[in-house]
Amino acid sequence: MKITKYLKFNFLLLIVALCSANVTAQKGNVEGVISDENGIYVPGATVLIPSLKKGSVSDFNGHFSLVDIPEGSYVLKITYLGYADVEQNVTVVSGKTASVSIYIEPKSFELDGVEVISYGLGSQAKALNTQKNNINITSVVSTDQIGKFPDANIGDAVKRIPGITMQVDQGEARNIIVRGLSPQLNSVTLNGSRIPSAEGDNRNVQMDLIPADMIQSIEVSKAITPDMDADALGGAVNLITRTSPQGFRLSSTLGSGINFITDKGIINGSFLVGDRSKNKKFGYMISASYNNNDFGSDNVEAEWADEFEYYTGVDDLDGEPILESVDVEPYAKEFQQRKYLVQRIRRSFSANMDYKFNANNTVYLKTIYNWRDDRENRFRLKSEILDAEDIEQGDFTVLNSRLTRFPAEHARETKGGTSEGRNKNRRLEDQRMQNYSLGGKHLLGSLKLDWMASFAKASEERLNERYVSFESEYSVLNDNSNPRFPLYIAEDIADADIANFEYKEITEENQFTKEEDFNVFVNFEVPSDFFNNGDGSVKFGARARIKSKLRDNNFFEFDLEDQYATLDILPTKDLSNSDFLAGSQYLIGSFADEKWLANLDLVDGESIPDEFLRKNYNVDENVFAGYVMTNQKLSEKLDLLLGLRLETTKVTATGNRIADEEDLKGEITKESSYANLMPGLHLKYSASDATILRFAWTNTLARPNYADLVPSVDVVSGDEEIILGNPELEATTSVNFDLMAEHYFNNVGLLSGGAFYKKIDNFIYTFIGETTDDTYGLGTNGYNLFQPLNGEGASIFGAEFAFQRQLNFLPGFAKNLSLYLNYTFITSSASGIMNEDGDERENVDLPNTTPNTFNASLAYNDKKFSARLSGNFSDSYVDELGGNDFEDRYYDTQFFLDFNATYKVNGNLSLYADLNNITDQPLRYFQGVKNRTQQIEYYGQRLTFGLKYDLFKK
Repeated sequence: MKITKYLKFNFLLLIVALCSANVTAQKGNVEGVISDENGIYVPGATVLIPSLKKGSVSDFNGHFSLVDIPEGSYVLKITYLGYADVEQNVTVVSGKTASVSIYIEPKSFELDGVEVISYGLGSQAKALNTQKNNINITSVVSTDQIGKFPDANIGDAVKRIPGITMQVDQGEARNIIVRGLSPQLNSVTLNGSRIPSAEGDNRNVQMDLIPADMIQSIEVSKAITPDMDADALGGAVNLITRTSPQGFRLSSTLGSGINFITDKGIINGSFLVGDRSKNKKFGYMISASYNNNDFGSDNVEAEWADEFEYYTGVDDLDGEPILESVDVEPYAKEFQQRKYLVQRIRRSFSANMDYKFNANNTVYLKTIYNWRDDRENRFRLKSEILDAEDIEQGDFTVLNSRLTRFPAEHARETKGGTSEGRNKNRRLEDQRMQNYSLGGKHLLGSLKLDWMASFAKASEERLNERYVSFESEYSVLNDNSNPRFPLYIAEDIADADIANFEYKEITEENQFTKEEDFNVFVNFEVPSDFFNNGDGSVKFGARARIKSKLRDNNFFEFDLEDQYATLDILPTKDLSNSDFLAGSQYLIGSFADEKWLANLDLVDGESIPDEFLRKNYNVDENVFAGYVMTNQKLSEKLDLLLGLRLETTKVTATGNRIADEEDLKGEITKESSYANLMPGLHLKYSASDATILRFAWTNTLARPNYADLVPSVDVVSGDEEIILGNPELEATTSVNFDLMAEHYFNNVGLLSGGAFYKKIDNFIYTFIGETTDDTYGLGTNGYNLFQPLNGEGASIFGAEFAFQRQLNFLPGFAKNLSLYLNYTFITSSASGIMNEDGDERENVDLPNTTPNTFNASLAYNDKKFSARLSGNFSDSYVDELGGNDFEDRYYDTQFFLDFNATYKVNGNLSLYADLNNITDQPLRYFQGVKNRTQQIEYYGQRLTFGLKYDLFKK
């Protein structure tokens, strides 16, 4: 009922707007595009008719429009930070729209009578002008600016933005954290259309799937406006693909390189070509990118315990084993060494075009197809202390409360694929993301109308993923002298011989995850000067987002024990290497050869339902939204944006009920729906042309992960566990306050600082506890219970600082130096989180809130040569809450240092070289305290080099 009334109100506004358009038929409009000296569109330019005090700002395609202009001749004034002001005459005829094309040129600066030319600042100017002229709080990076950092994928580029940090996967930035909030709490869009996720258990968008050179600019909105999707609790990231130029453009890159961890080569290349027709009506841009990277990682993992149990006999009454418990210093109850070998091939194709029927009507088509193949072999030595029932007095040694010796089970496992098709003896993870958007912009009198319909799909397919494992039991010496690098050492080295490893299992798994999104939106904007200050508008519109998510896995086990009784009779490979990046003490040993595994003819496998039934689900989520907002100039210096957004959500989720691990009792389907009404207020005060103060009050939300919403029940009797979904989860909501001050330097720079506060309700965490009754009729009383729940509330307070400018006040060559710095501080607290005993935990940080993040780069630019040293730091934070403090998992501090340089051979051709991860920064998790490693994974350095060619014609 509410949304019906809301849409009726929008319809009435539309009628008023159309009537207004007829009334003002004696007036006309002005529209046009603004381009730089190379014919590249300029976003964020200010276009003003001074005599009328009416203005506009160019969008990401350099387009602007001014409506409701009285008939007559006027002077348009275009101002752009770092560029010379431009004035152009225009004549407005009643009932018509005048079109103009405007080019701007960089300006030089006069310092103490010496002319200083700013080299390579055009990209920075595009980003800062857009950021300056937005009414809401944003951070913007342009494509050319991205190119000045050594970043292959868009995730590595985004991490340079203030308040942004990234979680890495195999050495590349994958999951985005905005202002300390976890990836599923942020939205990522492509040209304003939501990017679906190929992840099976969360909403995270894989940022490493998209090459950086396919994107024109990145805009991070930290305080969203009512015309944007509300599910952006941390922030909204919009990726804008390249659009057709004003004139012919051809650009290409060809490069190579080496990964030092594998000494394997890198191949990368890209090209784009675009042009406009002679009558300027039709434009196109076609681009493609290819990257082939053969790398890997060296990994050590551990799981820690502070209690040790062993067998002392049998109870005479019930025959149950009697176990003795001993408190000991934390020890690694499980220890793993892993070696990864990975080939990552990333391809991307894009075709964008637009057609301008006339000055009032333009339509566009934007398409992109991203395809990444990850081929992976993993070799794992997994060791775990035996169950307490299998350990007797004399089997272990405790010295000064330290468990130094005990019996353990060991498994040597090879992960691979098949030799047929595209697997190439490896597990193939085939990830694809595609997006097709058709839209238009129209002027109907004084009414601005824009619309877009899009289809997007993300998928991940992993077929014929094979594992072979051989196991053995022997005693180990547990070396915890340095808990950052835990180590198991065989008490008798002969016991660790591969001849003692017996057949455990050979398995094959198929996984498929798919998410599809259909989006459609329409926006209307009419002039409305409520305060008689020359400018203002009312904007309203509606959006629908129809989403479906499917996960379909299976798993088979094969009995080949008679043929392959022990590991030593197979083709094996010894992967021990004194250069293992985690340390020369980790000699991982020999494993079944991946080619042997790939060529096995596996038939008549036994399905193992407990390995996949819980993971399979189907979710449909439909979101309908409407909004209305007004943007008004309260005075010459103060701008106001005030609005309201309504979003309704309906979810239908289907999961499985599983008893005793593999007994499928049937499917469960649950429906839920809810509505959120979210007001928003933005104030922008221009203290001067260079200094801006901003304030925002916004309301946002974050919907639960699909896997958490599924009404699944999985009783795992063997482990005495119950894993539950929770279709009753409520969306996380947040009230946000932001305050920001910005000062823009004339030589294209920025000094900014601000603070923000978020009051969060119903955040989601995984409860770990025990069942108190036999709800499921399977003797489950006392089982460990895992279920996502809503916490009560959380709060976040943070502060941001950013500085960037050319140091042209320095003498000599130093005037060509530039500095880029930003820092974000966050503190958080959460309530309503229960521990394993059902008691509320105190002094708990909200998971995935990073206390400190810092970016810094020092660059040098002159006519021919440019170089940049870039650092990226993020502090440690709680990644996953356990049942108590001891079990909490933390994502550790990381600091990446990268270097890149470019030399311009001539106006079109340049040479480049990049060196990444100079610090050999590992991915590291720790358990409970910082020195207790849970995982540490090293990637080594990467060197790339090559040629870039750019040709522009206006």
